[in-house]
Amino acid sequence: MPTARITKTQEMVYELKVGEVMTRQVITVRPDEPMSRLRGILRQNRISGLPVVDEGRLVGLISLEDFIKWLGDRAEDGPIRERMTRQLDTVADDDPLVLAVGKFDKSGLGRLPVVDRRDHLKLLGILTKGDVIEGLLKKLEIDYQEEQVRRHQTAHVFFEDVEADRTALVLQYDVKGQDFRRAGGSSSRLKQTLHRLGVRPNLVRRVAIASFEAEMNLVVFTAGGTLRAKVQPETVSLEAEDSGPGIADIAKALEPGYSTAPDWVRELGFGAGMGLPNIRKSCDRFEIDSTVGKGTQLTASFFVDEKSHETG
Repeated sequence: MPTARITKTQEMVYELKVGEVMTRQVITVRPDEPMSRLRGILRQNRISGLPVVDEGRLVGLISLEDFIKWLGDRAEDGPIRERMTRQLDTVADDDPLVLAVGKFDKSGLGRLPVVDRRDHLKLLGILTKGDVIEGLLKKLEIDYQEEQVRRHQTAHVFFEDVEADRTALVLQYDVKGQDFRRAGGSSSRLKQTLHRLGVRPNLVRRVAIASFEAEMNLVVFTAGGTLRAKVQPETVSLEAEDSGPGIADIAKALEPGYSTAPDWVRELGFGAGMGLPNIRKSCDRFEIDSTVGKGTQLTASFFVDEKSHETG
């Protein structure tokens, strides 16, 4: 069955962190300031909303929509705290950008406060859809330049230099469970290594997305495990193995949106239920075996030959 084509933009959304693209210089207001003051702040800075901060702590958001509603209600000039949104969707600065994009898509919000993972009331910046687009454009330019350099440096694939009847390079990464700060790091290192080996860019993109999703599953659902890539002249095989809780219903787990992640993990922005479906969509062959109480073994294989990929 033909697999989905992964674009350069999709790859970067997985690789970039929120902190790399967010706006750090944030305009804020205090909860006791009058609503009438918003008119000048929003107009002068050409923004549609801003965080409400009380003694250095994030307590809410106030938007242009809130201001317009206040005007329409013809209410008295009360404090911002009476109109601000207190239930906040936030992202951490070390979150993968893909999680923020998912929140934008799901919530319809135009901005997300960026906080410290260890202190969810400590405001570090603000992320808008414009920040995401600008960050992706900058990354595209940098990656394009690096890819041109690689093309000059790597005129042939690594295996063309190897004299052997059968050749395989095994790359292994140890992933620690619940370590959200370093989540995605192994996938990023694997991606860089595949580039250096001369693997074609589109294949690297597909492997990178699958490895990220597999790594996040290890971080979210298990105490840790192993991510292993086996690079051969014809295929790249990605293996993820853990001794964690296992999957009771694999067919259900492969349904988009299905997740057994606990609430606290979902609050961090993880566990959206797209991990296994995204892996299966990215690869040419997908295998998974799981036993409750013993663990899970997953293998995703990718054909090096583009023709094999198109017809596989």
